[in-house]
Amino acid sequence: MNTEQKDSAPAHDAAGTGNDTNASSETASDGGQPGESGGAGRGSSAEELRGWFSGRLPGDWFTAAPDIQVDREEVTVVGVLPAPDTAGASDAERSAAAEGRIRRFREETRGHRIEIAREAEHKFRRKVSWGVTCADTAEMFTTLSVPVMTRLRQPERRVLDTLVDAGVARSRSDALAWCVRLTGENADAWLSRLRVALRHVEEVRDQGPGSA
Repeated sequence: MNTEQKDSAPAHDAAGTGNDTNASSETASDGGQPGESGGAGRGSSAEELRGWFSGRLPGDWFTAAPDIQVDREEVTVVGVLPAPDTAGASDAERSAAAEGRIRRFREETRGHRIEIAREAEHKFRRKVSWGVTCADTAEMFTTLSVPVMTRLRQPERRVLDTLVDAGVARSRSDALAWCVRLTGENADAWLSRLRVALRHVEEVRDQGPGSA
């Protein structure tokens, strides 16, 4: 069973991210900050960020190094919890045990996660979101919703309006988000190759004249 839940708890439970559904982004406005995603050095900054989390997170939280995803506004940390011993148990029992393990981790680490998130937000100028997986259950504690402005010509707007008229989406913004999710699901391999290629470009750019 896979579940993804947006955290509806008070702001202090968001490990420093506030109300995730309507949270506004905090981005660096001054160039050269650690973790700054624009311009040269973006790849190396992401590596610095991942390295910082690898050293800062307690070693006994997860069974392996957590998956850390970074963009301009947010750092998402998703770790794997040890699965409960449920040999011979039914599917319902295993699912309930995994949910209980996730709940215990969330409550026991709340204060520590808030502390780490605040340090990271100060250092890297990004919000921090948390999630875990346990056995077949995945749960996001917090997520950040960021408005993105775009300009579309009439043919593109008609695509969005068609999705709205067909009941696939509630609004143009919802339809645009739907299109982005669909693209991500169907072009994941291509997007992964593109990200790898971009990292190589950034590494070459960092080695160019005047990069020191």
